[in-house]
Amino acid sequence: VIRHRDVRASYYGVIDKFRLQVSEQSQRKALGKKEIIATLLPSAKEQQQKEEEEKRIKEHLTESVFFEQTLCQPENRTASSGPSLLTVFLGIVCIVALMLPTLGEMESLVPLYLHLSVNQKLVAAYVLG
Repeated sequence: VIRHRDVRASYYGVIDKFRLQVSEQSQRKALGKKEIIATLLPSAKEQQQKEEEEKRIKEHLTESVFFEQTLCQPENRTASSGPSLLTVFLGIVCIVALMLPTLGEMESLVPLYLHLSVNQKLVAAYVLG
């Protein structure tokens, strides 16, 4: 196993040579040898990240040019004035649910079918939060 311990982008494309010598354990005389040429290449993941980064830069440049072109033109769309009606309605429902009495409370003017369990109140609090 040969491992490259100092992998840097500046070493990509550098050619290294390794020599393998085969010999018997009892003799020092080499039975054979072979030189292996290795080139450090970026991993597929690094190559993909590099391509994605270049793509993002191109998109950013395109968007900035588009933004500069549309900056001078008057905008015809109306801007959103706040949270949607559904969000406000859901918030009000959760607040009312938290204000209702919990199951087991006897001294209440609210009918028994409107008493909520602790779990139902926890769900309302989670949705509200």
